Amino acid sequence: MTLRDKLHAYARLARIDRPIGTFLLLWPCLMALMLASGGMPDLKVLAIFIVGVFVMRACGCIINDYADRKLDGHVERTKMRPLASGEVSVKEALLLFVVLGLLAFGLVLMLNPLVVKLSYIGIVLTVIYPFTKRFTNMPQMFLGVVWSWSIPMAYAAATGEVPAEAWWLFAANWCWTVAYDTMYAMVDREDDLRIGIKSTAILFGKYDRQIIGLFQVAALACFMTAGFIAERGALYALGLVVFIGFGLYQQRLIHGRERAPCLKAFLNNNWAGMSLFVALGMDYLLHTAAL
Repeated sequence: MTLRDKLHAYARLARIDRPIGTFLLLWPCLMALMLASGGMPDLKVLAIFIVGVFVMRACGCIINDYADRKLDGHVERTKMRPLASGEVSVKEALLLFVVLGLLAFGLVLMLNPLVVKLSYIGIVLTVIYPFTKRFTNMPQMFLGVVWSWSIPMAYAAATGEVPAEAWWLFAANWCWTVAYDTMYAMVDREDDLRIGIKSTAILFGKYDRQIIGLFQVAALACFMTAGFIAERGALYALGLVVFIGFGLYQQRLIHGRERAPCLKAFLNNNWAGMSLFVALGMDYLLHTAAL
């Protein structure tokens, strides 16, 4: 294997070629920074969190593939991942995880002590998550915590504390993550049943679409509450309406429980998150212009 091929394999291991997970992690993090700072996040803090999101998502993908390295080869969607295919060795993967983890921790050390303390919990959650698929039918619910941990960290970085508003946004993102990652798990449900991997798509069974819908409604309610506490206005409310529209479209896609439409529904959540973030930003701009 040439150096170019090896670097390409490392990039695939870190999912640089598939940024959907980074975006799904980024939008709520940016929303948290914006809400915590009253619409004007500190540029240094903003840059640290944006880079941190990219790095930590890569770390999460690497440790996930390490945990699943003996199983991914039996799943249609994952059989060509670098660890499963042998393009990257276990030692190489773990070394890359350590290097990126140290980089992320270096970024955190540029922030206040509360953020540093919260980061310890974040890295532990990141390492534990991939193994939850072995012993619980609810790994998506654990992922929701991992995927939302940047929210209290963002508030801590911006304000030095984690107020109630932050936990409403945390709850919103947790519910939303469970919803969209269950859609993702529906893609692999047949393979997961065959090899013994657990998921909410399997747990929910024939009620999967209805329970996903309940989580989407709960996410909407929590996003509304966080916005209400932050005294957001009409444009943020419009963003929530757009969020509802995307949710309804996703429900239509997963209706037949077919692989391709379920994957499309999962990917569509990037647009839902981006729309809500843009609406929040525009709402702050409108408020500032009106002063």
